[in-house]
Amino acid sequence: MSNELMAVYNRAPVEVERGEGAWLHAADGRVFLDLVQGIATNGLGHTHPALVSALTAQAGKLWHVSNIFRIPGQEELARKLTQNSFADVVFFGNSGSEAVECALKAARRYHSVNGAPERIDIFGFAGSFHGRTYAAVNASGNPSYLDGFGPCLPGYEQFLVDDMDAIEAAIHRPTAAAVIVEPVQGEGGARALDEAWLRRVRELCDETGTLLIFDEVQCGMGRTGKLFAHQWFEGVEPDLMAVAKALGGGFPVGACLASAKAAQGMIVGVHGSTFGGNPLAMAVAGAAFDIIAAEETLANVRDVSAHLKAALSELVARYPDIAVDVRGKGLLVGVKLVTNNREMMAIARDHGLLIAGGGENCVRMLPSLLLTREEADEAVVRLEATFAATRTKAAVPADAAA
Repeated sequence: MSNELMAVYNRAPVEVERGEGAWLHAADGRVFLDLVQGIATNGLGHTHPALVSALTAQAGKLWHVSNIFRIPGQEELARKLTQNSFADVVFFGNSGSEAVECALKAARRYHSVNGAPERIDIFGFAGSFHGRTYAAVNASGNPSYLDGFGPCLPGYEQFLVDDMDAIEAAIHRPTAAAVIVEPVQGEGGARALDEAWLRRVRELCDETGTLLIFDEVQCGMGRTGKLFAHQWFEGVEPDLMAVAKALGGGFPVGACLASAKAAQGMIVGVHGSTFGGNPLAMAVAGAAFDIIAAEETLANVRDVSAHLKAALSELVARYPDIAVDVRGKGLLVGVKLVTNNREMMAIARDHGLLIAGGGENCVRMLPSLLLTREEADEAVVRLEATFAATRTKAAVPADAAA
């Protein structure tokens, strides 16, 4: 491990070399079935030919110019996003955190330009994850991400998803600016929020003039079998939405989508990005969007996710001492464990399977949206081998193991 890298990651002992679709190859020759995919980022798997082609073609033309010029790729991708969503306008950044930052700023600006600068309060939820920038970690409120970074920013508060009385009271405050929520929590344990809950929060925001922000950085862009997760529920639309990860198919791209109403405060000079929406990113994201938004891809997500979850449910039933249940939506799948999830991830690697961690002692599976049934079956085979090895390890007395 390099001593020259800032020690902010607990890296797995895998030196990656190349990837193909659902498979990741290590420098030492090991081959892994990759159900992490950069944490739901390689939406079309590793090195998809269409993305490679788009990148290489654009690389020979133009990489970067300032946003003081028109960038045709931005206009084209913004048109695709708005034509397939609630949104009227889009701002491009480089990451999910930046998309969230833009949404938070837009929400407060909206109230300010409408004569209510006191409306600054942003309400989030326990178990959420909105990124690592300062406003984003305050929106999430996770103490482990805030510790040591000085005082918390004013105007950020979190509630339990199940405490609707407290949520209603907060949204009715005269200082309420926005609610930010992930329709499917990723880091928080692959928890899919139901229609009735989301619809009630939308109604409360409408009643009070509070803006609703959906963070679909992880659960959006086809991950649930719809282009955006909230589209499973007719009429439950946000005012602002953050997307990233699979939007660029692995290339750094983030976007804040907004209704014309919510974006009215975002005028010249109040926000910007040096690299956001550069020609390289737009070329790759435009190609990725076309494939992800295709009904063939979304239908595959719905089919393979149902197949995978059924097989996982049967596996969990056979190993009640290891796992509790299967959760999530689409190909954002969580398995809640009895045993430690970090240890499970390490044992899975030994069996050629890459899975991610998650809150509530879950492991997450975030594969390519193009995962096949056969690859899903192979993932279950490898996970069962992992469960069996975990059971065997637990049965060996500590002194015998020593």
